[in-house]
Amino acid sequence: MRWILITLFWGSSAIADPIAVHSTARDIFERLPDIEMTQDMRDVCGSGRSTNPHIGYCTTENVIYFSPNFTTRPSAGYEMAHVLGHAVQVRHGVADIAFRAIQSRPQEEAALRGMVTRQVECIAGVLTARAGVPSRDLLSLFSSEPFIDAHWGRRPLNAGPKVSIGLDARAESYQIGFEAADFSACSVGEISADLIVQAAR
Repeated sequence: MRWILITLFWGSSAIADPIAVHSTARDIFERLPDIEMTQDMRDVCGSGRSTNPHIGYCTTENVIYFSPNFTTRPSAGYEMAHVLGHAVQVRHGVADIAFRAIQSRPQEEAALRGMVTRQVECIAGVLTARAGVPSRDLLSLFSSEPFIDAHWGRRPLNAGPKVSIGLDARAESYQIGFEAADFSACSVGEISADLIVQAAR
């Protein structure tokens, strides 16, 4: 598997946090994506030019791609946990429920996507805690809100959703997950965490 090869090749402390998060997530959940380094994020998943330049989750291929300099980023552990949060939702039914709600109530799309994003950040916090990786204060780690570009979805990746909920909201949801270290803390509004709790081993 690609993720095992990467673990062996990148067995340095530089990638320790994202690898620990990824390994932990795969221990907890079935069918989560492999990870693969790419020289150019524009070359993967039919992405084009508007995707996140550092990391992206292609649901069509069920692969998380990351750039060569991704592991040098202080935020790499958090960023891996974030895209894995999307993968948990996709692979275990939450994304389908949210998509059906958005289709039936398009006037509420922004609010529903906001709930989905808050849950992703909460899942990221739980995964970080379970991996034994120190919590990161997102307010200190970022000067502006991360992940407002296309960074997950089907081919082409650059057509994926773009959502902004504010850095404060992301930091709050991430910390809720980290402190609880339990996916049951990650229900947000009508986006329940029940399917995630049931899927967790």
